[in-house]
Amino acid sequence: MNLKVRLALMNFLEFAVWGSYLTSMGQYLGRAGMGAEISWFYAIQGIVSIFMPTIMGVIADRLIQPQRLLGLCHLIAGCFMVSLFLLGNASPNPDKTLFISLYTLSVAFYMPTLALSNTAAFAILKSGGLDTVKDFPPIRVFGTVGFIATMWFVNCAFLDGGNFGLTLSENAGKFQYTHLQFLVSGILGFVLFLYCFTLPECKLAPKAQTSLAVTLGLNAFSMFRTKRMALFFLFSALLGMSLQVTNGYATPFITSFKGIPEMADSFAANNATLLVSISQIAEALCILLIPFFMRRYGIKTVMMIAMLAWVLRFGFFGLGNAVFPGVVLFILSCLVYGVAFDFFNVSGGLFVDQECDASVRASAQGMFMLMTNGLGATVGTLLAGKVINHYCQWVDTPKGSFLLGDWQTCWFIFAAYALVVAVLFGLVFRTKKQ
Repeated sequence: MNLKVRLALMNFLEFAVWGSYLTSMGQYLGRAGMGAEISWFYAIQGIVSIFMPTIMGVIADRLIQPQRLLGLCHLIAGCFMVSLFLLGNASPNPDKTLFISLYTLSVAFYMPTLALSNTAAFAILKSGGLDTVKDFPPIRVFGTVGFIATMWFVNCAFLDGGNFGLTLSENAGKFQYTHLQFLVSGILGFVLFLYCFTLPECKLAPKAQTSLAVTLGLNAFSMFRTKRMALFFLFSALLGMSLQVTNGYATPFITSFKGIPEMADSFAANNATLLVSISQIAEALCILLIPFFMRRYGIKTVMMIAMLAWVLRFGFFGLGNAVFPGVVLFILSCLVYGVAFDFFNVSGGLFVDQECDASVRASAQGMFMLMTNGLGATVGTLLAGKVINHYCQWVDTPKGSFLLGDWQTCWFIFAAYALVVAVLFGLVFRTKKQ
């Protein structure tokens, strides 16, 4: 099989595992009596991202070939995902402590695979004489395709009275509402475990002796001595507080319109996961716009555009509803997500690459990810959970259990926060004159 095709399949499975539950998990948690803990489930991903990728990176550098470690991590994470399915299968209201513990162990082994899959792909491409800059981006796109594919599957798949099927209509047995989404993730993890051991070897290269601080990337903290980089990392954390809010709460919010009789049968309310997948489609497409905007407007303007896009992301949710024409605003919110996510993450990575010395460049990228997806996303998700739990509560209705309340105020609070961050960034952050 063509090497690039094999790596594209690896990326497809890598993100399909995540797409099975990331955006739909909140809908199940609310029905399983864990609605108040939704923010913690998403915060846990940020917490483990602070240290687990570094630990697994050291192991992949020195002890186990990255493609094999990638497979082993998916095997372990998949086992814990299947355990979540079994808990949900045994009781409609599983023990919270046990459920959260198993989930934590699963994501602790999944999150490092995001970096390990890149490491393995780069090594295999180089060993095959291919150009990583030219050949990797089309391969990586298949990861987004895999994420979207499983989002669509759990949105449409249902199990009702022992009968399996696919539907866009209302059905309480849809995987997006049940513990079956974790089974899908676990099975895909097992498939990827087996597939990783068919990939070409990534032989370990001898490593020079370095200090523990350098090995763990702690030397990147020296960049905080520079005012511009310190401000950049500070704003990375502040913007990172917005990253996981809609991953955790967009589908419970859109599905909550099923609790409003005149909107209960709308397409959006019954297919929230499918609607939210537009965000991932936009994310894939907006990557193509970055080179033009970077050349035309510069890196600060591009990052400002990203911050203002977060204002629109939240604001459109606050103004829209599940029926036409309000649903158009939901679609617009999903479309601007591509700009909000890509323009900061990708341009921010480019900024770090340009500003940092080669000796700390890799550590600096790790610091950027730690501040956004680690510290920022964790704090932001927990704070967002407190806001939503204050204004909304899970309510049992004839149609099911839904998170109902003053959602508009919640989204406007998040939009106001993103606007303040954008204005402050514009006022205090300065790039070098070119």
